Formats: sequence, C-alpha cells, structure tokens
Amino acid sequence: MTDIIKLTAAEIAAKIASGELTAVEVTEAHLARIDAVDEKVHAFLHIDREGALAQARAVDAKREAGEKLGPLAGVPLALKDIFTTKDMPTTVGSKILEGWVPPYDATLTQKLRDADVVILGKTNMDEFAMGSSTENSAYGPTGNPWDLTRIPGGSGGGSSAALASYEAPLAIGTDTGGSIRQPASVTGTVGVKPTYGGVSRYGMVAFSSSLDQGGPCARTVLDAALLHEAIAGHDPLDSTSIDAPVPPVVEAARNGSVQGMRVGVVKQFRGEGYQAGVLQRFDESVELLKSLGADIVELDCPSFDLALSAYYLIAPSECSSNLARFDAMRYGLRVGDDGTKSAEEVTALTREAGFGDEVKRRIILGTYALSSGYYDAYYGSAQKVRTLITQDFEKAFEQVDVIVSPTTPTTAFPIGERADDPMAMYLADLCTIPTNLAGNSAMSLPCGLAPEDGLPVGLQIIAPAMKDDRLYKVGSAVEAAFVEKWGHPLLEEAPSL
Repeated sequence: MTDIIKLTAAEIAAKIASGELTAVEVTEAHLARIDAVDEKVHAFLHIDREGALAQARAVDAKREAGEKLGPLAGVPLALKDIFTTKDMPTTVGSKILEGWVPPYDATLTQKLRDADVVILGKTNMDEFAMGSSTENSAYGPTGNPWDLTRIPGGSGGGSSAALASYEAPLAIGTDTGGSIRQPASVTGTVGVKPTYGGVSRYGMVAFSSSLDQGGPCARTVLDAALLHEAIAGHDPLDSTSIDAPVPPVVEAARNGSVQGMRVGVVKQFRGEGYQAGVLQRFDESVELLKSLGADIVELDCPSFDLALSAYYLIAPSECSSNLARFDAMRYGLRVGDDGTKSAEEVTALTREAGFGDEVKRRIILGTYALSSGYYDAYYGSAQKVRTLITQDFEKAFEQVDVIVSPTTPTTAFPIGERADDPMAMYLADLCTIPTNLAGNSAMSLPCGLAPEDGLPVGLQIIAPAMKDDRLYKVGSAVEAAFVEKWGHPLLEEAPSL
C-alpha cells in the first residue's frame, strides 16, 4: 500500500495503462490509507467506497478490452464538497445543506467521470468556502498533516490535507480569494487557480460569482497540469466560461524552463506581517530563478495595497445575493415548519440554525454594502479599486512574463489562534486576492521549509489571463531545481501519520 500511495498521478496512470497495477488495487490502497489516517486528519466529509470501486472496475474492464485509456484513467481524486454530485451529498461544509444529494452533476464532476478519474469522496471545507483555515466547517476542522494542531489552509483544507497525507494523489479545490493556493502553500503541495472562466462553474455552489474559480490540486506540477487539462474548457452551461482553446499546460509542465523569461517581483508583497522564514525562502527562490536564466524585474503595483479592503466588500456583497436562495422553501434544511409560522418566520429560523457565524458575518456585511445610500460609498468604490488592480497587472505584464511572490505571509498557524480575530484571519490571503480581482491565473508550489518552525512555504507564480501555461513552464523548472538540490520532493519530509 505504501508504495502505491506515494506514486504520482502520472506514475499511477502509466502503471494502470501498462497492466502493472489495476485501478482497483490503486483505489483499495487509497481507501485503506483513508481508513488508517483520516480519523486524525478529517480531510473527508463523505467517502464513496462502493462508487469509487465501481469506477475503478470500469477502468480495468476498458483496459482488458483493449481500449485506450486517458492520461488520468484510474487515478483517485478527492473532490471539494462544493461541486454537485448526483451520487453523493453536497453540503458545502454547511448544516443548511446537510445530507442534500443533488439531482445533477457539476460540469467539472462530469468531466472527471468522462476522464475515468476515480472520485473517492467529498472533502471538508469552510462553510460556503468562506474562510482561510477550514475551521469554519460545520463538521469540524481539518488538521494539517505536517502538524495536526495547525490549519491546512482554507477554504479547501480538506483537499490539501488529503494530498499531504497521501489519502489521494489528486484533488479539486476552488479559489475565490486564494483557497486553492493558500492551502497548497501551508501543506507543501501544488495548487492552481486557472484564469477566471477557464474551468466551468456550472454546478459549483456559488459564494462570489465574479471571483469563484475551480482548479487542480496535486503533489507535483505535472500532475496538476494533467488534471487542469481534464477539467478545463468551454461550457455552454456557464455564461462566464471562456470559449477558447485550453492553454497547453501539460506540454509546458513537461518542458519547464525560465531561460530568458522576465520575472517580476512586486514590492507590495512583503513587509510588516510577513514571517521572516517565509521571506527568506522567497528570496532564495528568486535567486534560484535568476540562476536558471530568468531576468528579475522590480515592480511597483500601488493598488495592491487596497486589494484586501476591496475584496472584503465585493465578495460579501455577492455572497449576500447568492445565499438568498437558501430560504428553506425548496431544498436543504427546514426549521420551525409546524403549521403555525409564516414562510418568513420559517426562513429566518432555518437561516439562524443552518448558517455559521462567518457566513452570517459576510451576509450582514454584504447586505449593508449593497443597501440604499451605501452602495456607491462601499461596493461601487470597491469595484473602482478592482479596475485599478486590473490596470496595475496590465502594466506589470507589459514588463514581465510572470510575477512571483510568497503565497501566504506566514506558515500554517495553530487551530483556534485566529478564531476570534477575523481581520488576522483575512490577512492570510493578502498575496492571493489581487489575482482573483483581476481574473488572472496563478499557482502555488513548495519552495522549502521555514527555518523557525520547519513548516512548508509556498512560492506563488502569477500569469496573465489565458496564459496558464506560463505557470507550468516556470513551476516545473522551479520544482525540478528543488528536487535536484534536495534529492527528493519536499513532501517526503512531512511527518508520517
């Protein structure tokens, strides 16, 4: 079992295609690993044991029949519990949807099935993807496999923890303000936020519709690229989906190089609040890029300092609108329906019981920002800042091919440390939020361990919209250099569970 679960997704797919391993053997190994460690990690909210084995048997039957298998056929995957699945509950980490089984698959879910990826189950997350630590789940927090007393990032901490604990070689996350990249950073894994509209949002429960983006999570850059290619592409069911060819991400991952590339370093992405060890590893990464043939360019993007404030007006405003659909009338939780209460009273009681504190906080904030007399002062002003941030990116990408920064200002913090301080929690997404506001693509990959606590540090790479292949070109070059320098993937240093 240990040998199988330590394989990359690319290696697993190759061994299944050659007949060296069966998809059933691979699936059983990962289910056994989940049985062994997930009680401690709590990465999963639901395990689809029978469904996963049925998918695996179907892959083995295809191979035995001589059918050509896809690049990820038979590879297990952990799916964030924000994508609808017609054969499993979709709770979005909330009591208001506890036990709800959707009548349809999300487009991303269907693409995974079409690619013969084996979906192991649904992963834990901050309720409605609102959070930076996976402590806001109605079903309890997830632990970081590097140190189970620390957070695995948010909102997709279940997906990142499943990767770091070898419960799955692939996972899916969503990124509204950094919730793919931030968990990747603090667990020593790889996470990619594709260009907004590059992966369909149909069937992805909405938090903030102009910011939400699904994307791949993996332990290597190539694995992330293979998953990216499987889930990306135009979807007529999603009005925000981009009708354009998917960038050649797998080719870029297989041919990584930064020779002659211009790499930008933004001065706003450092300073007060950044952990010394994080900045040390980032500075070393910049020197590494220089040694690999990149030209380093200093950038000044003044509007980035306003990104956090703008995000926490835009995202709650859109959340206030999107979550109005949870009214106890059509699906999900219903409280107080005893025949004596009005529909309005039942709705209020249901929302009081079904939504957690962070969700309520953001609904209140967003409703206030959109209210008559305050719309222009708050939401309107935030959208103007968003335009300035987009313009700063456009100017920057006239000078450079990609931008690099720390992914998060600190390593994983202890569970509960910021629970009573929302502002400190929000600062975890300081470096990731500008990309969501502009709609660009970005990746986080490991760049070492912080010397003061021995925990993973992430390097963020940002590319222009629809230039996602640049992330993989740079990321695979950096990854190869790290592996050569230390002789093994960084994740091998994670403590065994």
